[in-house]
Amino acid sequence: MKNEIQDVRYEPDERPPFPLTIGLGLQYATLTVAGIVLTPAILIGAVGGDEAYLSWALFAALVVSGVTTVIQSARIGRLGSGYLLLMGSSGAFIAVCVAALERGGGGLMASLIIVSSLCQFILAAKLSLFRKIFTPTVAGTVLMLIPVTLGPIIFRKLNDVPAEADPSAAPVTAGLTLALMAVISMRASGVWRLWAGALGMVAGSACGGFFYGIYDTTRVLEADWVGFPQLAWPGLDFGFGPDFWALLPAFVLVTLVGALDTIGDGIAIQRISWRKPRAIDFQSIQGALTADSLGNLLSGLTGTVPNTTYAASIAVADITRVAARVVGICVGVIFISLAFLPKLVALIVAIPGPVVAAYFIMLVASLLILGIRVLMHDGLDHRKGFAVGIAFWLGIAFQLEWIFPELLQGRWSDLLGNSMTVGGLTVIALTQFVDLTGPRPRRLKTELTPANLTKIDSFLSDFAARGKRNDEMTDRLRAVGEEMLLTLTRPEEEGRAPAGRHLLLVARNDGEAVELEFAATTDETNLEDQLALLSEQTTGPPVETEVSLRLLRHYASSVRHQQFHDTDVITVRVGPATSM
Repeated sequence: MKNEIQDVRYEPDERPPFPLTIGLGLQYATLTVAGIVLTPAILIGAVGGDEAYLSWALFAALVVSGVTTVIQSARIGRLGSGYLLLMGSSGAFIAVCVAALERGGGGLMASLIIVSSLCQFILAAKLSLFRKIFTPTVAGTVLMLIPVTLGPIIFRKLNDVPAEADPSAAPVTAGLTLALMAVISMRASGVWRLWAGALGMVAGSACGGFFYGIYDTTRVLEADWVGFPQLAWPGLDFGFGPDFWALLPAFVLVTLVGALDTIGDGIAIQRISWRKPRAIDFQSIQGALTADSLGNLLSGLTGTVPNTTYAASIAVADITRVAARVVGICVGVIFISLAFLPKLVALIVAIPGPVVAAYFIMLVASLLILGIRVLMHDGLDHRKGFAVGIAFWLGIAFQLEWIFPELLQGRWSDLLGNSMTVGGLTVIALTQFVDLTGPRPRRLKTELTPANLTKIDSFLSDFAARGKRNDEMTDRLRAVGEEMLLTLTRPEEEGRAPAGRHLLLVARNDGEAVELEFAATTDETNLEDQLALLSEQTTGPPVETEVSLRLLRHYASSVRHQQFHDTDVITVRVGPATSM
């Protein structure tokens, strides 16, 4: 881990001057409010929803985004990350929500969002148990398939102009918007690149208004400056009919992939928020997931589009070097305030359809690239590559009805007609097949006490013997087992951890190397932080803890610590001396 001091002006716990806080809050809100408002607007427009439901959904989206942004930044108990993370409407849900509205109305959509949010609550609470199933490989595949599912909805929006409009209105305004966003995104640097979407939409809307008259000024003029929308809550439909079960897998998959995106955003914001880099706090990640889950639950209860973390907040924090959580709280308050200012919201909703389509083309393009980056970062060996390739093409084929369309009718069409459902389930099945048919790991469950050193030592010696490891490798495994036991039990001896903890030790062969996974109840310290400190110059003799960790670093080729509320998971990779 790098230990260079980062140029951070304000860390999460620090308070910038009030004018700076307000100024940054307005900047964040300006960058992100269009996404919050346009996502439910596209959804309801795609199914021909009435004006009352549109106004209610926009109001609810802003309020839910504001509330969850405040919770995400402030971290109330186990709710929230405690970092500057903004929440907003998720475009990834548009396709599945359109399907739900077409088949069962707002009540069916709301019930599906609520049930899928409960799955995310479970994932957040037991993240340590699900990390082997919902992997970056699964997330990357589904992210790449979101543009495939959204494509028909977005491209229909390209021609969403009044019938009496000039035939060139749609291509000119969409082309101008997309061209300007592309130029800014590819040639601008720093903060200007973040404004590509906003500036593109402003230019496209101005062009549509001045030259073609397709900007809906009537909507803006008729909207009140301050007001509360007509109550148009769609209600809840918990009849659990065939449509519910056909659409539920797609909702759950999108929700869980959104959760993995939240994990990535939570990690990214931590890395840029401190002057002195720290190891990732996975308790904060779980808090971010729980706040995300709460946002989806509230979205379902109010009948609007689910939300997610916005990566734009990370980019702005990285550029401004201000990571103070009070800025996030300020942005949340601004979102809530905007919900009661219909005229300002109407300025966004009135944006011409072709301009909105161009904006979402850029958005889904970034989702495709994000999916590729996730896959490449995770590492694509031939097994993962095969799983991703098959899942991707099956998802496209079923979405476009290329595979036995005459056999896939009724509820089967609803279930398999979504590329994210087919691709996601396929890649999960294939990756789990690889894990289940690979070398079988060996497991040891025992109480986490120094008295069980003999049991751990015997387990590792037997594992090495079964794998026909030489004496030198056997000694390394035994030494790592001893050092990990000392490291995990020391906090308990010092009164910093509860007694009665248990240890699950999993050992698996990985070519010439061996991977050891130590899962124990949560400890307040983080092993990566301690290992990083060893590289710093110190005065005086090293303390006992440092001696143990120095030995562990000598024997292991890598050590990774994931800290959850319920479990510490420390993965140690041990290779032969020639590979160290």
